[in-house]
Parts: sequence; C-alpha cells; structure tokens
Amino acid sequence: MVRTGDRQALAAADAAIPTLDNDALIIRLLFTINHLSRWLTPIHGQMVLNRSRRIGEPSVKELLLRLRHEELRILPKLHAIATRTNPDLDKLPLGERTAKEEAWDRRASTIEVLAEFRRFRLSSTSLLRSLPDDAWSRVGISRREHDWTPRRLGEHLLRHDLDVLAEIDRVLDASGVRHGITAASRVNLGALLSLNPAALAPTRTDG
Repeated sequence: MVRTGDRQALAAADAAIPTLDNDALIIRLLFTINHLSRWLTPIHGQMVLNRSRRIGEPSVKELLLRLRHEELRILPKLHAIATRTNPDLDKLPLGERTAKEEAWDRRASTIEVLAEFRRFRLSSTSLLRSLPDDAWSRVGISRREHDWTPRRLGEHLLRHDLDVLAEIDRVLDASGVRHGITAASRVNLGALLSLNPAALAPTRTDG
C-alpha cells in the first residue's frame, strides 16, 4: 500500500506535469533513471529483486520490464514525429519481442534490465532535447490510439514512470531489502518528488 504522504506527493507531481516547461519535463524523465539507480544498485543479494514476494505481486524486475516495454512502445513514435512530417504512427512496427529477446528478459538480472531501460530512456530524452520548443507540438497521426505530439508522449512517459516508481518503492519497502543500506538509498518516492526540476533546468540554446 502506498504511504499517505507519498500518495499526496504522487498526486501533486501528476497534477504538475502539464505545468512543467519542456526542459523540466526532460529532467523529470532523467530523474527516473537516477531514482532507480539510487534505490537498486546498493542492494545486497540482487536475486531477491528478480522474485515476487507472493503470488500475483510483481517483482522489481517485472516492474522494470514494464518501464522498458513502454519506452520501447513510445520511442519509435517519438522518432517518427521528430524526423518526419505528420507520420502515420499506425504503420510503425508493433515492437513485439522476439523469442531470443524474451529469453534474454527471463535470463537477465534486474540491474541488466535497468541498464537496458537507461539506454532507451537516454535515446528518448536525446530526441526531445534535439527539438526546438515549437516542434514539441508536431503531430503524428494514429487511428488505432489517438494523435500524438512529442509533448504528449513525454507527459505520457512521465505519468507511467510515476505509477511504476510508486509500485517499485512499495515492493522494496515490503521486501525488506532496504535494511542495511545507506539512508540516501532508502529515500522514498515522495521525498524524491520534492526535487524541483524548474530550478535545475538548463538554459536552452536552440531558440
């Protein structure tokens, strides 16, 4: 169960997403990688992250795969809109995992999945950074879902991040794996969300 304070912080962070400027949105997306690294890399006995505590509850690894999967779904859309005019997003490959890729997912450690997610997230944020502000409203056409813009895709990823990060935070607390690690690595999501990206956003130089 999500702590009351964290639930309020999550609600506030979600409500603030439309008010973030583009730089702050990119920084929030990068913060997700930082939060996960802070939480996961110091944990002793990484195998426990690969297992569910009880039937029906996802493991930390499964939650990371959920983040990775969504990044793989969104990244081609973002690339198409960034590089083409009014692309038809329904013509993009669906991104289904091959048998070899699924075998890797089963075999990989949680930290390996985190490293893969990091690579894809850096690709997404690099694409967003390459766009001038007036290109964030460019449109990709989809009849299967709805039309997308880079801004809307970024906001979607950030909302998905918040949901999954909250679940990972809860699972880590409940599993007991945080015992014995440094206080800095036990900071919960509510406290991490108090960081202010608007204060950290660099000055844009692309007009």
